[in-house]
Amino acid sequence: MRIRLEVATSVFFLVFLFYAGCQTTYYAVWEKLGKEKRHLLKDQVEKARSEQQAASEQFKDALTGIKELYGFKGGELEEFYNKLKSDYEESERRAEAVRSRIAKVEQISKDLFKEWEEEIDEISNEQFRMKSRDSLKDTKQRYARLRSGMTKAETSMDPVLRRLKDYVLYLKHNLNAQAIGVLKKEVGDIEVEVQGLIQDIMQSIVEADKFLKTLE
Repeated sequence: MRIRLEVATSVFFLVFLFYAGCQTTYYAVWEKLGKEKRHLLKDQVEKARSEQQAASEQFKDALTGIKELYGFKGGELEEFYNKLKSDYEESERRAEAVRSRIAKVEQISKDLFKEWEEEIDEISNEQFRMKSRDSLKDTKQRYARLRSGMTKAETSMDPVLRRLKDYVLYLKHNLNAQAIGVLKKEVGDIEVEVQGLIQDIMQSIVEADKFLKTLE
């Protein structure tokens, strides 16, 4: 129990350092634990990939819940509203987790590339320096594709969340059969948006897998 508490405290401390802007101390602590920025970036990309996968599944669940409107022929509207509200809140939570993880990936990659550039200038062997610079260039190009994929997936979540929120608030204000009829007409639109979002997330995950291979 004591060991778990110490581990939890250490993790909290490191997270605090990162978000407090104490990157130098954050990296120094990790280096003492045997992890360089390259390892930290790999960890964060893996976690971002997992968060995106979880978000994808949640949006699928939310869509499934909304599609139940097709078969809704009467019943407990309050129960349906509560389920829709819960789906929206969980989707928002998952989306925020994705945003937070992507932000960490971007910060660590920025710091890694800056350090890499500085260290290349310290290499006296011209051949080594050129190879290291080529490696950096290649890694940056691969990361650019990853970042583009993550950003597109992140951006695709916003219109879906806005539409989900609209559904929740509209239903909250109009718990009647007429409201259900209005929402049924909107299901097709959100279905298209969710499918597009899931496609973007899957492509981002593919790019994450490719990038991770370059860090092995």
